[in-house]
Amino acid sequence: MEDVAALAGVSAMTVSRVLNTPEKVRPKTRDKVLAAMRELDYRPNSAARVLATGRSGVLGVVSFDTTLYGPASTLYGIERAARSAEYTITIASLSALSRGSIEDGVDRLRSQSVDGVIVIAPHLSAAEGLRSLPPDFPVVAVGAGDDLPVPVAAVDHYAGALRATRHLLDLGHETVWHMAGPPDWVDAAARLAGWREALAGREIPAPLAGDWSARSGYEQGQVLAADPAVTAVFAANDPMALGLLRALREAGRDVPGDVSVAGFDDVPEAPYFAPPLTSVRQPFGEVGRYAFQMLLERIDGATGAPRRTAEPELVVRESTAPRHRT
Repeated sequence: MEDVAALAGVSAMTVSRVLNTPEKVRPKTRDKVLAAMRELDYRPNSAARVLATGRSGVLGVVSFDTTLYGPASTLYGIERAARSAEYTITIASLSALSRGSIEDGVDRLRSQSVDGVIVIAPHLSAAEGLRSLPPDFPVVAVGAGDDLPVPVAAVDHYAGALRATRHLLDLGHETVWHMAGPPDWVDAAARLAGWREALAGREIPAPLAGDWSARSGYEQGQVLAADPAVTAVFAANDPMALGLLRALREAGRDVPGDVSVAGFDDVPEAPYFAPPLTSVRQPFGEVGRYAFQMLLERIDGATGAPRRTAEPELVVRESTAPRHRT
């Protein structure tokens, strides 16, 4: 640190401020110190930083199944929010969410001296794990259910499903079929509830359950394609909607001429489906910022809001159209 200070022409105390409270250092001075650090290939000693400030500048994330678009995008949103505030993220990836696995993941991260942990917890089974964590350690959950002892940042899946279903009803469809996600997922349950609410007072068809995959959408889509009464379907995610589109095409049913289809997530490929898919876009960046800010509040000892919810957006494309009446 003294070498950096000498090269930059500042005091060692100024170098320390650049490392720990950069917002309190004039930009010109901060740039000189950072340039000297790069020239000398200086790396702060994390253990010393913990001793000096009580914080490591590292946050932990417990994540599950990052092969799925939602959890992967949520993780990216958290990492981007942390990076913009000059925090580092370390990840504990779990093969399954349960009380034991969440406790183990948080313990692993705590052993690395993280300042706090964000748990991406889309499973209903994650609730027990979150309830069993030490109350004095800062933890925030993302995508979890209600009635938890930790703050939660989430997308309003209920509102998104409500909008997608009402969009289809507004196009003149008498009712809307639903291809639901796995019943043990918080997101799937909220989307199912929003779909039911939109259909209040109308015929509510029995939902078909998928597993988020295009394969399950195709298999359940064959059932829907064989029913001539089906004119509109809301799929709980875009991959299942993709499988449904193939099943309808193979059955000779035109989309959107015979059947309108809406999905959820607005994956990057959605505009290139055939036809381009109407879908509910999730604000993953906003959720990441919420989770990061809520965790910093917990680290600082503030209670903050128990839940912050980001509103999704319905993106209308060519897969939905007014009902064709014969």
